Amino acid sequence: MTAPALPDLILEPLVRSALMEDLGANGDVTSQTVVPPDTTYCARINAREDAVISGLQVARLAFGLVDPALQINAHLQDGERCAQGDTLMEISGRASSILAAERVALNFVGRLSGVATATANLVAETQGTHARITCTRKTTPGLRLVEKQAVLHGGGFNHRFSLSDAILIKDNHIAAAGGVRKVLEATRTRASHMMKVEIEVDDLDQLAEVLEVGGADVVLLDNMTPDLLTEAVQMVQGRLVTEASGNVTRQTVAAIAATGVDYISSGALTHSYRTIDFGLDF
Repeated sequence: MTAPALPDLILEPLVRSALMEDLGANGDVTSQTVVPPDTTYCARINAREDAVISGLQVARLAFGLVDPALQINAHLQDGERCAQGDTLMEISGRASSILAAERVALNFVGRLSGVATATANLVAETQGTHARITCTRKTTPGLRLVEKQAVLHGGGFNHRFSLSDAILIKDNHIAAAGGVRKVLEATRTRASHMMKVEIEVDDLDQLAEVLEVGGADVVLLDNMTPDLLTEAVQMVQGRLVTEASGNVTRQTVAAIAATGVDYISSGALTHSYRTIDFGLDF
């Protein structure tokens, strides 16, 4: 999926922090010791397995921050598929600079491609339905922006980026406020007209109350079986956007999508992905 690139200005602090963590106080002492400073090479980031790519923009920033004189040529772009053996990027210039940025660049590309690939796998299972795969806030601390970008690269969609984006009333909010009716009445009284409201329900009785009271834009159908989800979608009759969550895997997502829900959210996209294997070869 084509997703607009994020401004380098936003990503630079994240990449800079990762480089500072890896270089430490003395820099790459191994390369400083064994590699002559005037040695130049052309290195390639190669895929060790098939994947959907994400993180090349971040990798380019890592090499560029270490040494702006490095020449970087991308063979593929974020959001594209690669096959085992494909070259994603070539980096030419001072060998010690390439080596200093290598691990940070590969860490980002491997992890973010893991998110993109996991997302693409779920999206593929929903073909023929109108359901959209979306992520959650269950992201790696500090990496939310790039992990959510990776979801877009995999063909998915983004949920909230932060608590301030929308009102999402969950079971604990309902318990603390005194019930479904009270939380929805509170949103009508206090919420801005520009703020979307989503409410989580655990069963069809709660859903019926949400429909009776009104005030929500989206209903989150939590941990329901496909049969219950089908009933819920029929009850809603298009009056609310429907989102299914809970027990979303590659094996279950097709049945969930077939119920007619609009969105399927999965925290696993950003908390349980498998890092893709890429290598940097001289």
